Amino acid sequence: MNRKQKKMLARIIVAAVMLIALNFIPVTGVLQFALYFAAYLVIGYDILKKAGRGIINRQVFDENFLMAVATVGAFAIAVYDRSGDYNEAIAVMLFYQIGELFQSYAVGKSRKNITALMDIRPDYANIECDGRLEQVDPDEVEIGTVIVVQPGEKVPIDGVIIEGESTLNTSALTGESLPRDAKAGDEIISGCVNMTGVLKVRTTKEFGESTVSKILELVENSSSRKSRSEAFISRFARVYTPAVCYGALALAFLPPIARILFLGLPGQWEQWIYRALTFLVISCPCALVISIPLSFFAGIGGASKEGILIKGSNYLETMAQTKYVVFDKTGTLTQGVFEVSAVHHNQMDEEKLLEYAALAECASSHPISRSLQRAYGKEIDRSRVTDIEEISGYGITAKVDGIPVAAGNGRLMEQLKIEYKECRSVGTIITWPWPASTRDTS
Repeated sequence: MNRKQKKMLARIIVAAVMLIALNFIPVTGVLQFALYFAAYLVIGYDILKKAGRGIINRQVFDENFLMAVATVGAFAIAVYDRSGDYNEAIAVMLFYQIGELFQSYAVGKSRKNITALMDIRPDYANIECDGRLEQVDPDEVEIGTVIVVQPGEKVPIDGVIIEGESTLNTSALTGESLPRDAKAGDEIISGCVNMTGVLKVRTTKEFGESTVSKILELVENSSSRKSRSEAFISRFARVYTPAVCYGALALAFLPPIARILFLGLPGQWEQWIYRALTFLVISCPCALVISIPLSFFAGIGGASKEGILIKGSNYLETMAQTKYVVFDKTGTLTQGVFEVSAVHHNQMDEEKLLEYAALAECASSHPISRSLQRAYGKEIDRSRVTDIEEISGYGITAKVDGIPVAAGNGRLMEQLKIEYKECRSVGTIITWPWPASTRDTS
């Protein structure tokens, strides 16, 4: 809970304790009214303040005004009856504030979960000045500026690569955990993570128009995409609230005036004002107005807790009629973590094969390289490895104990003019050829 929510919870507890205690304390008259009204102000002063501000700004008929009129009316009825029963006014405000607290908590938790899941907003952009990199706010970078993206950094702005080759992690944007190779001339979108090489990118958009900004804007404005039931209840409240208020006024004044003018009878003003206040209290639609938005907020918050981002309550409502669901498997139904599932070899010991592959890949941060190092399972002595060269999109060449090793895909083998045996297993195939007669495929 944040500070505001904790303050509201404390007010709810204090008001509830006061309400319960006042039902057991033998006080009457003005003192009883003062104590109950103090409890009412503890739980409802902010609603009264908002209602007053709405009246000043000529935006009278909202839920705050209706809550204020209904609860003050309940107090007026109790005073008129001299019953001393002020519980209803406080209870109505108390339940309303409890609903507001739950809604605030659900929305805050949903936003927190969404922020954690959508941690793709870059903090800075690198611009090269006088031979050194200067970090600037992405908002300050103009179209056509050349920025530098180093390994491990997020791409801050959409653009085109003008220099360098690298592997990009786009899982935060697309859900696809398989890294994407990028080279000079390729377009690159903001929000993905540069994993290996240094890239120089010429920006093609301003930060506010880039991919990452658009995605964050969609998520942050999810509350504006309301469901049909929410839209209906909002329209209903805009019509119903003034109708109830005008109806109460009519009930308070028209019957007494009619009795005086047409029937020649006493107006019975007190009786009709009492009935108007009763009508106003029982007609308060706060429970209905609160329940529907709160249900959707709770649903969105619960889904985000499980790692599911719902961009608006209209999408949540649509899911109720869903019959078929098509998933992007990787990163959704599966973790998308690379693991060595099989090693196919002819003449070399399997453990030795993994050892040489892991050593050759020891300097790379690529997920496939890490999976090979995990499969080897032993401490890697980097002093045994020399002449490491990572070829983006192809693989790695190195010397292990002085022996040339190439680990990569079929394109690397073809580039190096090395014969290799094709592997027909399902999955991402990595080939390790060896000099002389010890070439194997995995």
